[in-house]
Amino acid sequence: MKIWFGILTPKQILFFEPMVKQFQNSNTVICTTRNYREVNELAKIKNMKMIKVGSHGGSTKIGKLVASLNRGVSLGKIIQRINPDIAISFCSPEASRVAFGLGIRHIAFSDSPHAEAVMRLSLPFVNKLLIPWIIPKKEFTKYGIGEKNIIQYKAIDAAAIIKNSQKITQRKKSKKKILIRLEEEQAAYVQKNNHTLKLIQRIADKFPTYEILILPRYRSQISELKKNLDCKVRVLSEVVNGNELLQQVNVFVGSGGTMTAEAALLGIPTISYNAVPNLVQDYLVRRKLVILESNPDKITTIIEKFLSSDNYAIEKNAKKVLMSMEDPYKKLIQVIKNK
Repeated sequence: MKIWFGILTPKQILFFEPMVKQFQNSNTVICTTRNYREVNELAKIKNMKMIKVGSHGGSTKIGKLVASLNRGVSLGKIIQRINPDIAISFCSPEASRVAFGLGIRHIAFSDSPHAEAVMRLSLPFVNKLLIPWIIPKKEFTKYGIGEKNIIQYKAIDAAAIIKNSQKITQRKKSKKKILIRLEEEQAAYVQKNNHTLKLIQRIADKFPTYEILILPRYRSQISELKKNLDCKVRVLSEVVNGNELLQQVNVFVGSGGTMTAEAALLGIPTISYNAVPNLVQDYLVRRKLVILESNPDKITTIIEKFLSSDNYAIEKNAKKVLMSMEDPYKKLIQVIKNK
């Protein structure tokens, strides 16, 4: 069988990587992506071969529209030549339209019903949709896919990423590091309300004996940090293996994305700030693995409490939650077989 993976983000590389490797044992696998810094560099780290088609549209509506339309045309021509038997994506709008137009069966994953534009542009064209069990099917049916075509799996995507990571080691608690992952600012669903510089400054001032690591998403964020921060922090300008980085930190401060969920499930004391409301984050908050807070002063107080505790209860709780989750790959195989 010839299988096409449409991969657009770093999270999708980490999520799909083990599936790609397993399918490669007895199938021909093709992976497409776009020219996007974090994806391209992470693909090199993971030694995943990608066909680059088109580019990221940036933060403007017209930029996204033009990039998507151009990419769809180029991708359609390439996929027509490859002629795969099945397409697998994370609700890629271009993959969805190309697969539908060329009559290719398309199985998609999603944990982001809040990404309204992406859902509207992909779900009406998807044959089957796989989602985490904590998200009600009705969150997706409103976008044009029938309930019978939605299959739930008992996991959140960060759990699959962690379990399939080649390197899961005992965390190095002797390290004195606080990691801040900058928020998404170019996705269509993001409302800009950026207090991040103030937060970083406050954390750096409050914890001078700790190494403050900043992990940006975009080159523009790197430039802004270097230009505006007058405190001592380390900006990680190169793309890194997130799982390995997380093993080294005492506290994680993120904005509700996949890395926030990874940190929480690894038992790292985790705070989510300035986050787009989402159901995965809500679940982790209910399980007492993530604390939501946007006030810089309150965040530093929470960090202080974390640093003065052994956080054993958090680690124990995280391990229990993580081990209760299944591998989505097995569910994908079932869906492929049940045509």
